[in-house]
Amino acid sequence: MTGRVGVVVVTGAGSGIGRAVAQRLLGAGDTVIAVGRRADPLESLTAQAAGAVVPVPMDITEPTAPARLRALVQERFARLDGLVNCAGLARFAPLPSADLTDLDRMLAVNLRAPAALIQALLPALADAGGSVVNVTSVGGVLAMPGRSMYGATKAAINSLTRSLARELAPRVRVNAVVPGPVDTPMYDDLGLAPAQTQALRDGLLDSTPMARFGRPEEVAKWVHVLLDRDLSGWVTGALIAVDGGRSV
Repeated sequence: MTGRVGVVVVTGAGSGIGRAVAQRLLGAGDTVIAVGRRADPLESLTAQAAGAVVPVPMDITEPTAPARLRALVQERFARLDGLVNCAGLARFAPLPSADLTDLDRMLAVNLRAPAALIQALLPALADAGGSVVNVTSVGGVLAMPGRSMYGATKAAINSLTRSLARELAPRVRVNAVVPGPVDTPMYDDLGLAPAQTQALRDGLLDSTPMARFGRPEEVAKWVHVLLDRDLSGWVTGALIAVDGGRSV
């Protein structure tokens, strides 16, 4: 059973996997700095939580976001035990019709923001012997026709995870959980028509050996394990597939 971690920043905490991670940590008695673009979901998380939540409505791609989070940690806690980079953006299109501004946006959310947050929060994480967990995607390890640009951004964060694991060891561990298709609100915001979204979901289901979509809480368990130094203190640079066998 996983235990208490301490103070953890979770981005994308308003919905989906990020919310499940925040809820699991709170249930274990951790303090969660819950970051998300919209205030209402963070407020509902706070209202439902038994533990300590610090809601931070924030767009993590804003240039001032990393410094603001660093200042909050310094002023409120003076330490940081974990950072979970869970916020993500997906836009799917075949290359001939792809909008390159979507690639810029995905790179900003899926790669640049996590890198900037790790950089800004590194001193506090190092002081605490903390852990970074990046929530990436099986799209970063599989060929993704029709979704190549999204997959490329996820491959980039997978690579960043492994390189930083070496660079920041032994003070800070850096790992990634690599989910397959998980039933989250992301599928309502892909830039696809409803029929295209349904066809995508059907195809993902057909190619997943476990024959179902994952649940956010199933991914959150593994994030918690990687944060817990008692369970995973000798694990760094790992890309843990939680994907129903899709990458096999």
